[in-house]
Amino acid sequence: MSSQERYQRRHRIRASLREFVLPPIDDGLVLGRESPIGHVAVGRALELLSVRSFGHVEIEDDVIGDILVRSSILRKIPEDQVRRFVLGEIKPLMGADEIIQLDLQVEVDLEMER
Repeated sequence: MSSQERYQRRHRIRASLREFVLPPIDDGLVLGRESPIGHVAVGRALELLSVRSFGHVEIEDDVIGDILVRSSILRKIPEDQVRRFVLGEIKPLMGADEIIQLDLQVEVDLEMER
């Protein structure tokens, strides 16, 4: 190419926008054992970003390191039930380095006898 030839350069930027919602977590997180952040750091961040409180569900597992669930959900269902659900349904779908966001629908049926 000669020095007289010119290149024409074009740029295009394409973006998709949506509102950033705080906190970025609705109902909970499942943190893989090898995830880049642990439950203590996530918990601290949530304390700063949210008026909602989250509880830590302890777990001993080869894939899952920690479970954080909104405290209001833990008032409705026991930690053990959350733990069994995550191990049975979420664990098969995730790797140890992943963080999975939970969107939970909890239904409680109450019946009172007289």
